[in-house]
Amino acid sequence: MSQRLLYVMGPSGAGKDSLLAWLRTRLPPALPLHWARRTISRAAEAGGEAHESVDSASFERLRDAQAFGLHWAAHDLLYGVRHQELAPLRAGRWVLLNGSRAYLPEAQQHYPELTVLHITASAEVLQQRLLARGRESADTVAQRVQRAGAYRPGGVQRLIEVHNDGTLDAAGEQLLQALQQLEGWPAPGRA
Repeated sequence: MSQRLLYVMGPSGAGKDSLLAWLRTRLPPALPLHWARRTISRAAEAGGEAHESVDSASFERLRDAQAFGLHWAAHDLLYGVRHQELAPLRAGRWVLLNGSRAYLPEAQQHYPELTVLHITASAEVLQQRLLARGRESADTVAQRVQRAGAYRPGGVQRLIEVHNDGTLDAAGEQLLQALQQLEGWPAPGRA
C-alpha cells in the first residue's frame, strides 16, 4: 500500500507548514490519514511542527539501532521517521509525511509507489517570504531561490504540484481537490 504514502516536499518559503496546518483543519477527523510525526535533532519550538526532539547523539544512536524507517539530514539537522509512524500503511491507511526534496530518491527506493505533494511558489514569492523571515542573508536567500527554480522531481509516478503564490485558502482548495482525485482516497462525507 505504498501508494498511500503522501510525501510532502518543497522549498523553504513555499508555505508547506502553513498549507499542512490549513489541510489538517479541513479534513474530516475520521479520515483514515495518519500524520507521521518526525524525530528531529532540534529543540521543540512553540508554534512549530509537533515533533520528537532529540539531540544529535541521541538521533545517531536511534539511527544505528534501526529505529527509523526513513532518515535524512538537511539544513544542519537530522530527521527521522520511526517505523511505527509508517505502520498504518500496512493497514491500508494513508500516511502523510513531511519529507525532503534531497531525500526523495531514497524514499522512492523504500516506497516506489508513493505520491509526492510538491508545494512550491514563484521565485518572487519565495524571495519575499524568505527575506521577510530575516533568518538568512540576501545572498543565501538568492541561492535558495535559484535551487528551488532549478529543481524538478524526477522519476515520480504520482505527482501533485500545488503553487502557493496566492492566498492560503486558494492553495488549500487546490490541494484538497487533487487529493480527492487520488485512487482510493475516501469520498467526501464518507471518511
